[in-house]
Amino acid sequence: MGHVEIPESDISGPVGLAGAPRPRTAGSRNRTVAPQQVWRAPTTVERDHAERPRARKSPDPRVPFLVLTDLLGLGVPAWLVLRAGDQPGPLAAAASAALVWGGVRAARGRYARRLPGEAAGAAAHASWGDWLALVGVLAVLLAVTGGGLDPATAVAALVPGLAVAVLVGAAGRLRRTAGRRGGRRVLVVGEAAGLDRAVNLLNSGQDHPYTAVAVIPVGPAVPACGTPVPGRLAPEPADDDVSTVLGGAFAHDADLVLVAPGRQLDDDRLRRLAWGLHDGGLALCVLSELSGVAAARVRPASAAGLTLLHVAPPLRHGPQAALKAFVDRAGAALGLLVLAPLFFGVALAVRLSSPGPVFHRQTRHGLHNRPFTMWKFRTMVADAESLREQLSAANESEGPMFKMRRDPRVTRIGHALRRTSVDELPQLLNVLRGDMSLVGPRPPLPEEVSRYDERELRRLAVRPGLTGLWQVSGRSDLSWQETVSLDLWYVDNWSVATDMGLLARTVRAVTDGRGAY
Repeated sequence: MGHVEIPESDISGPVGLAGAPRPRTAGSRNRTVAPQQVWRAPTTVERDHAERPRARKSPDPRVPFLVLTDLLGLGVPAWLVLRAGDQPGPLAAAASAALVWGGVRAARGRYARRLPGEAAGAAAHASWGDWLALVGVLAVLLAVTGGGLDPATAVAALVPGLAVAVLVGAAGRLRRTAGRRGGRRVLVVGEAAGLDRAVNLLNSGQDHPYTAVAVIPVGPAVPACGTPVPGRLAPEPADDDVSTVLGGAFAHDADLVLVAPGRQLDDDRLRRLAWGLHDGGLALCVLSELSGVAAARVRPASAAGLTLLHVAPPLRHGPQAALKAFVDRAGAALGLLVLAPLFFGVALAVRLSSPGPVFHRQTRHGLHNRPFTMWKFRTMVADAESLREQLSAANESEGPMFKMRRDPRVTRIGHALRRTSVDELPQLLNVLRGDMSLVGPRPPLPEEVSRYDERELRRLAVRPGLTGLWQVSGRSDLSWQETVSLDLWYVDNWSVATDMGLLARTVRAVTDGRGAY
């Protein structure tokens, strides 16, 4: 039998019997259910199917605004373009296109409420797909009705609608990012091993809106995560599974239940738990065994009663790869041109501050483990490489990299260059040559690569970058395993939109200067 242990409540706000906080969600605040019907005793909660409060679906208040924005954002510019192009019936054609646009967006779920943490980075791709569907539908309608619109003008009239949808989606992402501080309070349910992994990952990261506030283990094993345990489920399905989870969620003011499936939480038990949680007004999320896969690459489907997750392969070729190569070359050329005065000043400072060359050339390994010569401004004494063996005992990295927070080989001007990452700017030459990319994993040394295992070698599946996730996530403060994990995530999930975001975040990371030494 499962049971709920009601802790002494130190949570502010309204509380129910025995100090159990009331549910946060609107659907779970049904005042017609007496507390005694939910809590049978201070230590045990029994499930009552007849009296359980039912969830109420709350509509997304942004839907009217989104629909109106789509209709006007496509209809008004389309009317203006068609009118300027002397097309027949511009008002009727623009209104029809706007209505079809709204229908396409609604049919593809663009007005549905987005869950916190759901991938918003695919909004631009979704809008592009919707727009292509719109063009296809209108092309069929135009062929059927025999309209006299010029096809080129008609397509041009639809372009502003796509731009408006992308901009509105970007604004929504910014709004969600700004509102993430509120977050979701999560109750994690599962076997002890799965609980520990989920809680440790959720509570150690700050790039998502979830916080694990309590756990309910399945079976007798004791979790080691240190999170409060308000209840426990029996190894086998029991009648009080739902009431135990609901009681634990309400006791810790959780508004989301995250289930880590396992041998003791099979599909039938999970389905029954989902019924009870949804009837009780709580949201449910199921932890997948997939890790390191961006949500934009995952597409759910159903077959033979099974829920399938289709995982798209990483981008290696195609339009996005071509666009990335173009942005790399164009950005590097523009950067070298604009930063030429800065290059001259830094080169003069390096040359005058210590004896030795201005630039430091070093062999690194790039795409498909091919070696290349990487350029940097010299930040160490001229014989730094020969002194490295003497400092090997002071290495602060547990992996193949060599890191020292107070490296005596770094010159005075070198400290300033490293803190601002200006010493990396000559790598724009490598980007222009195609050895590197503006965004990618950190370029490794040959001796580091010689110690790589199969997992770490996957970092070399893309070109190394001038900046990347490692740059904006702590730089040298990261452990070796953290660096590898970030690089592998990028290798499998990069996109041009991701690159643009990382370039923007790099400016903040460089200004902050943390982790640079």
